[in-house]
Amino acid sequence: MRLKIYIVEDNPTIRENLIGTLEELAGATAVGMAETENDGKAWLTDRQQEWDLAIVDLFLKQGSGLGVLAACRDRPARRKVVVLSNYATADIRQRCAQLGVDAVFDKSNEIDGLVDFCLQQSSAQA
Repeated sequence: MRLKIYIVEDNPTIRENLIGTLEELAGATAVGMAETENDGKAWLTDRQQEWDLAIVDLFLKQGSGLGVLAACRDRPARRKVVVLSNYATADIRQRCAQLGVDAVFDKSNEIDGLVDFCLQQSSAQA
């Protein structure tokens, strides 16, 4: 079974590259995307049965990824939420942990870690 990912990222180039990478290397399928906090929150909370992993950037066209993370806090345990950001500082990692995030990855140097995380989630579902 393919891992169903939802991406909250406002940069179309990053979003398209991420989808291509995760589909090719991790066997994932993108089930949707949002560019704003409100759209991300609405989709992820209204369609909880349609996704396995949400990948959230912190800085969006409208609002913040932190709001998306807070909205996903009460998700079922099998639904995973990760942050992919250029600002993966120690403070941000701590704040994300407080919001129940499963992992934080730096866009500049931790994409391999994200791919590995996706592979682990895929095998856990099999």
